[in-house]
Amino acid sequence: MTLQSTVLLVVFLAAVIALGYPLGILLARVGDGGAIPGMGWIGKIEALLYRAAGIAGKDGKPEGQNWKAYAIALLAFNGIGALAVYALQRLQAFLPLNPQGLANVSPDSSFNTAVSFVANTNWQGYSGEQTMSYLTQMLALTGQNFFSAATGMAVAYALIRGFSSRSAKSIGNFWVDATRSTLYVLLPLALVLAVCLMGQGVIQNFSAYKEVTLLDPVTYTQPKVGADGQPLKDAKGEPVTETLTANTQTIAMGPVASQESIKMLGTNGGGFFNANSAHPYENPTPLTNFMQMLGIFLIPAGLCFAFGRMVGDPRQGWAVLGAMTLLFVVTTVVVLGAEQQAHPALQALNVDQAMSALQSGGNMEGKETRFGISASALFAAVTTAASCGAVNAMHDSFMPLGGMIPMLLIQFGEVIFGGVGSGLYGMLIFAIMAVFIAGLMIGRTPEYLGKKIQAYEMKMTSIAILVTPTLVLVGTAIAVMTDVGKAGIANPGAHGFSEILYAFSSAANNNGSAFAGLSANTPFYNSMLAVAMWFGRFAMIVPILAIAGSLAGKSRLQANAGTMPTHGPMFIGLLCGVVALVGVLNYVPALALGPVVDHLQLFAK
Repeated sequence: MTLQSTVLLVVFLAAVIALGYPLGILLARVGDGGAIPGMGWIGKIEALLYRAAGIAGKDGKPEGQNWKAYAIALLAFNGIGALAVYALQRLQAFLPLNPQGLANVSPDSSFNTAVSFVANTNWQGYSGEQTMSYLTQMLALTGQNFFSAATGMAVAYALIRGFSSRSAKSIGNFWVDATRSTLYVLLPLALVLAVCLMGQGVIQNFSAYKEVTLLDPVTYTQPKVGADGQPLKDAKGEPVTETLTANTQTIAMGPVASQESIKMLGTNGGGFFNANSAHPYENPTPLTNFMQMLGIFLIPAGLCFAFGRMVGDPRQGWAVLGAMTLLFVVTTVVVLGAEQQAHPALQALNVDQAMSALQSGGNMEGKETRFGISASALFAAVTTAASCGAVNAMHDSFMPLGGMIPMLLIQFGEVIFGGVGSGLYGMLIFAIMAVFIAGLMIGRTPEYLGKKIQAYEMKMTSIAILVTPTLVLVGTAIAVMTDVGKAGIANPGAHGFSEILYAFSSAANNNGSAFAGLSANTPFYNSMLAVAMWFGRFAMIVPILAIAGSLAGKSRLQANAGTMPTHGPMFIGLLCGVVALVGVLNYVPALALGPVVDHLQLFAK
């Protein structure tokens, strides 16, 4: 690592903690269901929404739900959301705010995108500026960015109540949790961040695309096609080419800042443009790059502090945050260090030497010059650790080990800060596993936060932990065994395997970033990845809500001399070890076939 990388990492983590702590106070109050100081006018809107929905109780507040009712409400809400997003894509050609006259999206791509945005994945197999109208981007996609993030926060609150409640049947009310998360947290923060991004140059308009004259015309060669659309060939069977000159360029416009802010804060990912956060209209300056990384980690860090407050012991929140931070630092150091190496293939061409002033001896391939190696590599670690699919560099162009770390961060289960809500409840599931293992080692019934962890909780924990690796490995196996799966690979061999493994890891763990190089906008991949995204999200949420309901009904035991402390360095180390161990056991064979072999082949040349 260079000094620049070290300073950037330290400053970034310091800013995350400094902003996450006060946000945690707000998040705890939102989860407790009480009034928020200074936001009384939002409380009136909240009450009005409950009355309009017909769910307000005698005191104006909806009644609590058991875990089954909570899960049904959550699944119904997200199912309807998926249908709405699908319908808007299929009808966008007939709807307003479509100045480019874009056609309806194909059924398989619409299905994939609907599931993707509802599942907080935002995997995009299409080019946004060439596929989605302004209305689709704003109403369908941006709307689901809020709703999917609110769903994750609601599940986190429900699980926290499971630990903090004493012999209760209710784990809260999904409609209340989703509404309060949106009104008091997501909307205000998104508004502030959108204004800040616009101040730095992120666009926000409804203009038609601009046709501009180039200062330097571009000359290029392309295959010539006949009237039937097929490439022409000469007498020798060689393709016929033609030389063209481009004097103009089309520059895409649109309401970008409003989508950009919530895609980061909600750890949704995706992008208004195909280039995502590498596009100058989405991420124009080093300052916006830093703000976007902060936005990704802000709510996941704040929820750790809120967790400590809501269970009555702030040290518990610090312990979870400490485990996340330790794992993040260790993995980020690897990717930062890997990308500071010169690429052997470029060295052989003396490219690295010729561009040493720009590359500083590192791997600049696939990275934006306005961000450089350190900020690009850190962004890759942040976005894959936090279940956010936004990217400002192409992971396919990273060094093999540099590309393996983002993949591994996803495969850890998106619990190292993780998604909004999902990072916390995912890490708490690993905490249950950690205390269970510790209980086996010392011969005591495992406890966490005063609640006994028994057979039922461990069965649900096992399901929640194993569902995503199953989806990833089975999906990857099917893809590499079928012709339709292998047809999308641009790079054969170990690197092509890595592309497929990354795609299914990203989908099942609801990250949404892509390794690139894989042509995934096909009926096969659109359908397969949609299945992985849906079950990767909701087949994990339902067992977690079952755990919350079981824990809420148990009495909270007082700590005694035999109780294992869950707030000290020993527990943090145990928790980190369990996360790493589960990831290693699940994915090391697959990683050995992909990035590890790719690394050995690259440096053996």
